[in-house]
Amino acid sequence: MMTEIDAFESERPRLVALATRVLGDATEAQDVVQQAWIRMHGTDAEIANLGGWLTTVTTRLCLDRLRSRTPIPTDDVPEELEVEAPSLDPAEQVALADTVGVALQVVLDRLTPSERVAFVLHDSFGFDFSTIAAVLNTSGPAARKLASRARAKIAQPAAEDALADWEVVDAFMAAAREGEFQRLLSLLAPDATVRADDAAVLAGTPQHITGRDEIAAFFNGSAHAALPVYVGQRPGSAWFHRGEAKVAFDFVVSGGVVSSITFRAAPQTLAEVARRDGAVRR
Repeated sequence: MMTEIDAFESERPRLVALATRVLGDATEAQDVVQQAWIRMHGTDAEIANLGGWLTTVTTRLCLDRLRSRTPIPTDDVPEELEVEAPSLDPAEQVALADTVGVALQVVLDRLTPSERVAFVLHDSFGFDFSTIAAVLNTSGPAARKLASRARAKIAQPAAEDALADWEVVDAFMAAAREGEFQRLLSLLAPDATVRADDAAVLAGTPQHITGRDEIAAFFNGSAHAALPVYVGQRPGSAWFHRGEAKVAFDFVVSGGVVSSITFRAAPQTLAEVARRDGAVRR
């Protein structure tokens, strides 16, 4: 007889793929699926259709994330409820990364949360609009309209869909966090450079890196504590410690790729650092 954990594990790959496409972040997707497991484990209700129930719960959790982007607390999950996420082999990692290409992910980031969910569920996973409507607490025609509106935005001409500087910066930092080396290369100019001011060097950053391969290798799998900011008027990123910006990553973007990054830790520069959500200054 299939146990509760076995039943959940049989659904996990599909749920992770769905959450990754909706959220654009494989690590965050694993967190959401873990939350779905906790809700499944904690419910007393009889679940007639486990796949449908988990799909609805996972998608609504993703929708909450899109609306708030609030990190999941790490200290409120009872140890006995932890179900270890299986490690992905290289082929699975590539397949998962392919579901969230840089270009599509940037466009998805421009959609409203409801548009994004409707589009992904229908166009990527083939759910009917009555199911999507139930997830979004709306009507079937409204769900259809959301997906149609999302499709129209995604189908905009390439000239109108050129990446803004902040989108290039955020795509680069996401690729760094996820260890997506090829994505990093695609977002760097061939002659890209990295430099650092004296204060940043004292803080431990390299003084100089030259070349796309070397820069991609340095950032690959790093920058987990970096957050999107404005450095003066330019979109960039910054390493924060206990709520304070310690090192700013000052990007120069040209022609849709990163041409240079300067690590800055001088007090007068850090004083100009402001958090941002996308292009919006906080």
